[in-house]
Amino acid sequence: MEQVVDYEIGHKTLVFERHCAAPVKRVFAAFADPVIRAGWSAPSDGAVFIYDAADFREGGEDRFRCGSKENPQYTGRTTYIAIVPDVLLVSSEVVEAGGRKLMSSLITTELAAEGDVTTIRMTVQVTSLFGDQMIVGTEIGNNAALDNLVEHLV
Repeated sequence: MEQVVDYEIGHKTLVFERHCAAPVKRVFAAFADPVIRAGWSAPSDGAVFIYDAADFREGGEDRFRCGSKENPQYTGRTTYIAIVPDVLLVSSEVVEAGGRKLMSSLITTELAAEGDVTTIRMTVQVTSLFGDQMIVGTEIGNNAALDNLVEHLV
């Protein structure tokens, strides 16, 4: 029996850069601590980001839910591929809703210290299984989260 695939594939590489008025150790800690990370990850006041499990180490996996505060309908897994404290994070992420995989991504976050200012450069290589909608959502969400991070660390 032939299986019908109901996916609309999309690909994009997104690059985000922020300059944060905080030392690199403090910026890295904001990525490493799931409680702090949950505080700045939600892209808006109406959204929520909840960690059901967090294992921040190479080979570790976070499990999360996100979406509107009333209905965090998206679930996801982040797997940490490489972690170099204060320098580099490489992870993969898969997001689903209603049992359907929506997107996967490879995320490389580079931190560069210049005194008490840290440059954050995040490259997200997205494969959407739901057309451009998940790519646009990934771009909006990461832009807002990084803005929140910079504001959180001021």
